[in-house]
Amino acid sequence: MTDKLTPLREQIDAIDAELLDLLNQRARLAQQVGHVKAETRAPVFRPEREAQVLRGVAARNPGPLKNADLQTIFREVMSACRSLEKRVTVAYLGPAGTFSEQAVYQQFGGAVDGLPCVSIDEVFRATEAGTADFGVVPVENSSEGAINRTLDLMLATTTIISGEVSIPVHHSLMSSTGSMDGVTVVCAHSQALAQCQVWLNQHYPNIERRAVASNAEAAVMASTNPAIAAIASEMAGEQYKLGVVQGHIQDDPHNRTRFAIIGHLQTNPSGEDQTSLVLAVPNKAGAVYNLLAPLAKHGVSMTRFESRPARIGTWEYYFYVDIEGHVFDAAVARALEELKDNAAFFKVLGSYPLSL
Repeated sequence: MTDKLTPLREQIDAIDAELLDLLNQRARLAQQVGHVKAETRAPVFRPEREAQVLRGVAARNPGPLKNADLQTIFREVMSACRSLEKRVTVAYLGPAGTFSEQAVYQQFGGAVDGLPCVSIDEVFRATEAGTADFGVVPVENSSEGAINRTLDLMLATTTIISGEVSIPVHHSLMSSTGSMDGVTVVCAHSQALAQCQVWLNQHYPNIERRAVASNAEAAVMASTNPAIAAIASEMAGEQYKLGVVQGHIQDDPHNRTRFAIIGHLQTNPSGEDQTSLVLAVPNKAGAVYNLLAPLAKHGVSMTRFESRPARIGTWEYYFYVDIEGHVFDAAVARALEELKDNAAFFKVLGSYPLSL
């Protein structure tokens, strides 16, 4: 066997040497790009450019490596090269070990500085103030719907959406001992408790459930108190040295959460984009129909429509709408111009590349 493996390993070593040289060539070019950007004060992170690179990787991939695996490799290469230009700071709902932190690294790669925040409100504040270059906030879950606090904050924020990322959400029930002996309360974020309520009703119907700021916060509590079990990711369990009582307890096996990347960056078109809006209509018959008519008129597809009470004491609503395309696309620009004329309130939250 050694006789057969030795020449193959020698070939792999030679290819690795070529890869090392090519990666450093790429890094030196990235440094030159950084110098040009510094001269023009251009942003270091361009999500539309990185989306184009990752789509190109998938389009040109002959195999046998899977597209998703190759895109992960290239995302880390771009992240490492980007950090040579400037280290990007990204705020997220902490502490470490949350799905929000996982979304940070899935979008930006590992060569960034994460800034854990105690609440979604604090993520917005840190990003608005410039303490962080970007923030990552949950927008909606596939089984529980919109994250209402995020929608409310989007209404008044000075930040805009410059990207999105969708990740699978697998919940595990964990404790400091890896068992439920002596456990009197299960802690998790309210969304996680809702996403696991059928399983909890079947297996631990009589144990108290307590909502906390984040699943990672629940993991921290469970790590220091044997009477508390946490619902969190296995990454959080490893971070805080918890034992898994039961994995994958979410009621929906295909459970996913979509996150928005917020900041002050207006992205350019990437070729596959989405635009998010907030709208309100005059209180009269047919107002919503008339409001959205320009989208159909100009052939612009609507992919999401969410309503939230205006919270001003009357039965009025804001509508959160996602449409296909970028504000710089001609058809989208024409549709939005007409839509704006029909709206009592109109705000573009951002145009950004669709998640891969």
